[in-house]
Amino acid sequence: MRYENVIYDIKDNVGFVTINRPEKLNALNAKAKSELREVFESAKNESAVFVVILTGAGEKSFVAGTDIGELTGLDTETGKAFAEGGQSVFNLIENLGKPVIAAVNGFALGGGCELALACHIRIASENAKFGQPEVNLGIIPGYGGTQRLARLVGKGKAMEMILTGDSVDAQEALRLGLVNKVVPQPELMKTAEAIAQKIVAKGQFAVRLAVKAVNMTQETNLTDGQALEASLFGVCCGSEDFKEGTNAFLEKRKPNFKNK
Repeated sequence: MRYENVIYDIKDNVGFVTINRPEKLNALNAKAKSELREVFESAKNESAVFVVILTGAGEKSFVAGTDIGELTGLDTETGKAFAEGGQSVFNLIENLGKPVIAAVNGFALGGGCELALACHIRIASENAKFGQPEVNLGIIPGYGGTQRLARLVGKGKAMEMILTGDSVDAQEALRLGLVNKVVPQPELMKTAEAIAQKIVAKGQFAVRLAVKAVNMTQETNLTDGQALEASLFGVCCGSEDFKEGTNAFLEKRKPNFKNK
């Protein structure tokens, strides 16, 4: 299926999602968010997709934010609904049940930063910039930024970024733990694909449960989180992939996972 603002391809068990509005620095309008929802619902249900890589078209911008023109005219009620709509799309990405890698190829500001935060792994090109500048418009982040940024870089730094609207460059983002790697622009997609293929080679039954367990660190305390971890570990031990993985290790061969 073809989309107006998003490109979606599948290759070697990896779904490639590209936000394609380079003339607008890939800013998210209502149509783009709707198409992102459709694409990620498709990736979630597509058995051939093990990992998703999300990026923006061009070399300047991942996503430069929300289309500001769509903010004008919002009031208390419609503003709340607007934020909840964006949150639901980003929650879908975070809870896809499959790893999502953000290949951040430039500006990741406002909704773009929040979109990257919803992904499980973030790889940045050297020209990437991250920020939550919403305060400059008299609003706050509305797509999960106040929550995910603080959990990732700590309350103090999140407060500074959100209250000043200042952005951080790729190297500072790496230092803060906001991104996993920084690479030259020409190597960005190659690096993201290499990580994706490492994950593809693993047993997907375990990969998906691992994503679920790690995601729950934001939702629960240590005691309950460990209880969930033990439960999911037990589920893994009852899987075909566990038997194949342990046998392959003992027999000194590569495993042939069936992902079940």
